[in-house]
Amino acid sequence: MKTNLRWLAAGASVLALALLIGGSALWAQETKQGNSGQSGGGQGQAQGSQGQAAGSATEQEGGQDEAEDKPYEYKKWLIKNLHNPCGLAVQPETGDVFIADSAASRVLRYGTVVNDKNTYEVTEVITGFPSDVYGKGPMYNVGPMGLLFLDKETLVVGGGGHKDGEELLRFYELPAAGGTKTADQMKFTMGPIGPGDKSETGEGNFYALAKAGDAIFVTCNGDDTKGWISRCTIQGGEPAEYGTFIATKEATQVDAPVGITTDKDGNLIVGQMGEITVPADSLLTCYNPETGEMIWNATTDRFDITAVAFNPKTGTLYCLDFGWMDESQGGLYRLDITDGDDGSKSVTSTKIETLDKPAAMAFGEDGTLFVVEFGTAKEGDLNHPGSLWRFDGLK
Repeated sequence: MKTNLRWLAAGASVLALALLIGGSALWAQETKQGNSGQSGGGQGQAQGSQGQAAGSATEQEGGQDEAEDKPYEYKKWLIKNLHNPCGLAVQPETGDVFIADSAASRVLRYGTVVNDKNTYEVTEVITGFPSDVYGKGPMYNVGPMGLLFLDKETLVVGGGGHKDGEELLRFYELPAAGGTKTADQMKFTMGPIGPGDKSETGEGNFYALAKAGDAIFVTCNGDDTKGWISRCTIQGGEPAEYGTFIATKEATQVDAPVGITTDKDGNLIVGQMGEITVPADSLLTCYNPETGEMIWNATTDRFDITAVAFNPKTGTLYCLDFGWMDESQGGLYRLDITDGDDGSKSVTSTKIETLDKPAAMAFGEDGTLFVVEFGTAKEGDLNHPGSLWRFDGLK
């Protein structure tokens, strides 16, 4: 059982679909965005991973938010009843969204069905991941965590279902559309990073993944005195070597790297989450991906950064705050970085939208943002509270 809580820390008709996948009902809402900014498309039924219709269309109120005073054009939920969703990745070329439905031990695909109604469906892609219990006090079931596309057909999955020192970085060749693989059908696997001189406990909980140059970088949880980011080198499109790389706790004196991305120069941008019992202690740090050296480090006014990402259209940096000790802090934020006269950096945040324990996000190539949140279970509700949200036209 893991005991570290640092991490806890994406003129029209609307289609709502109830889908039964693996015994768990997923509520999905589809809205197609036209050039005029109006939602379009028709109603229909979506199919589960076995191709069986699993529910009827049900219109949901409040699924879409359109307001001139918001820093985006539209916000809408796409899937409900997710169980501790921990990772997101958008597939190149298709724009399909892949979700680590962590406590359900599976990866889902939310993608377009090419038919006369051009609707969406939710299908299981990889199932049967190992699971573990994360935390003390509030405890969360977790399985697959960070997601990354190495290429269009290769999905990399960071594990969270094994004990520290036994966790794996998994590479999967995606099945054909509508197909499903089991978690043990890996193309490649790297790890584990076991106990040793570099990590007293060994590393686990591979939170988030980012690619820079010929390497994949993974934020880890294990040896709290180190706060490791691990690195997997890539040669000829295949993983080559994997091990610890940047000891962020030693570099920053603050716990827990969680969110990670790359900037326009290819440097690593890392959200250092900090202690969940300390307010506004999250950091934003930049590292050289070749040497691992810190380029700059800045304090923020955020409580628990769980994800960072740049909008590919505007270059604007955003983060998610889980808001562990203060739920009112949970949400999507814009981060503005200012250069000081002495070469230092300062970071200010602007709240874009309140969210309920957001955990991961990913941008599509067109600047559409997808966010997953854990949510809060309501008394008497048998559904899981996790959701997938979509933000269009972030300003």
